[in-house]
Amino acid sequence: MSAEELWKLSGIKGTYEAWAFGEAQDKLAALVAAGVKTATSSSYILYEKEQEPLPEAGDYSVILNSRDEAVCIIKTVKVTVLPYDQVPAEFAYKEGEGDRSLNYWREVHEAFFANELAEAGLAFSEDMLVVCEEFEVVYSPETGQIR
Repeated sequence: MSAEELWKLSGIKGTYEAWAFGEAQDKLAALVAAGVKTATSSSYILYEKEQEPLPEAGDYSVILNSRDEAVCIIKTVKVTVLPYDQVPAEFAYKEGEGDRSLNYWREVHEAFFANELAEAGLAFSEDMLVVCEEFEVVYSPETGQIR
């Protein structure tokens, strides 16, 4: 099902963005749909460089898998911008990946951010700003229910 089809099916009013996670798209989309992954992080400087607005509480997103199929709809509930080295263990747990520890989060995200920034001609640093977005699943085609 496409993002547009899922959005119409949900009956939610307003606007949305449709996107997939940068790596392990199917795995991360499944964790979101299961309610395990309730947060994601991104590089603040890339929002600036690409002149894109930061996510805001109340924003809706259709999460896509690697085949651009809609998996579920999320609603952003909180956005915080923090230096990478100040991201708390609680947030790492909400990211829902690996053993959900801060050490795992740092290991995986340092590599991810370093690669992503290198593609943009930038370098990773431990004091770089990270956009920490928390969300909840508000519609899933599996249940057909709005939460």
